[in-house]
Amino acid sequence: MNQKKSSTNDVALRVASAMQQMGIDGLPRNYELVYEAYAGANPELVRDFIALGKFKTQGALDELGRKYLPHHHEEAVLQRSAGAVRDEMTNFMALLQEEQTSLSDYGRLIGEASQAIFSTDQGTAQALGSSIERLRQATERQFTRNAAMEARVANQSENMEAIQHDLAAFEATKFTDAATGLGNRRAFNKSVARVYANAEMPLSCALAVVEIDVGKRFSPVQVEALNDYLVRHYGSLIKRTTPSTDVVCRFDGFRFGFLFFTSDETEVGRLMALLRTAFATATLKHPETMRSLGSLTFSAGVCMAGAAGNAFDFVNLAEKSLQQALAAGGNRIVLHRDNESGGEGKDWMLYKAG
Repeated sequence: MNQKKSSTNDVALRVASAMQQMGIDGLPRNYELVYEAYAGANPELVRDFIALGKFKTQGALDELGRKYLPHHHEEAVLQRSAGAVRDEMTNFMALLQEEQTSLSDYGRLIGEASQAIFSTDQGTAQALGSSIERLRQATERQFTRNAAMEARVANQSENMEAIQHDLAAFEATKFTDAATGLGNRRAFNKSVARVYANAEMPLSCALAVVEIDVGKRFSPVQVEALNDYLVRHYGSLIKRTTPSTDVVCRFDGFRFGFLFFTSDETEVGRLMALLRTAFATATLKHPETMRSLGSLTFSAGVCMAGAAGNAFDFVNLAEKSLQQALAAGGNRIVLHRDNESGGEGKDWMLYKAG
């Protein structure tokens, strides 16, 4: 896969062309799978996709989808989990029935022993001793059954917890970027949508789309060789640098989205400056030779929530600001701002980082 381009439009065109050339049906789940493969966000997916060969069957694509994009196969996962739960409940009901039978037998023996012990007809010592012995043996058997019952219930409890854990893990894959552990584009879109839940009064926040300037430091061949390392390195760096109260997600390639819950432009500038400083001080080292590779810069487009009327415009204006920064040579932060005159035209403020 060619990962030297990060433009969403470029990837989308390549995906449409590739699907047509490989005879892949235009199903939504197929499109997202091919898009993720060509965007290069998940190197393992890229390798497995290539391994399928030039012509890929729907069955092979679905098998890959179940591994990397399980949200498109949610029904099968839920059916499998529901079946496992039904099996566990059936086993538990059988266990309760077995215990009920055991307790009934034990109760009957207690009754028989009580009659022999408290009977006015004293009978023989041998008969009384026999009743007591049967009661003792039944008590021991019941004790053993209770211990076995406890162990089986504990085992079933563990099985149910495992099913619950699997479902929680499955749910998390819908909104997690596998390479960095950050949220993915889907998670970011959900967060942005909440900003405009009340369209008349959006939340006070700022959105930044950041792209690492890898092309300013490395050749396309070097980027491809270092891709996994760079993504993990900067994903971890960004996660550590961003306040936990804010949202940061990885879109694709070397592009990340930030949602800062502040409407103060000065504060947004401070947060971006902190990130810039972290980039400058986090020296890269070649993952194999440990040779110093220097440091990278980033470009960013920023938009304040008040400058957009809806979630789509909010993201789109930040994306356009990023394109302005890249067109100016990178290592820039572009802030989208409405014209003070209130007209429809837009004014772009350009800042050079560093």
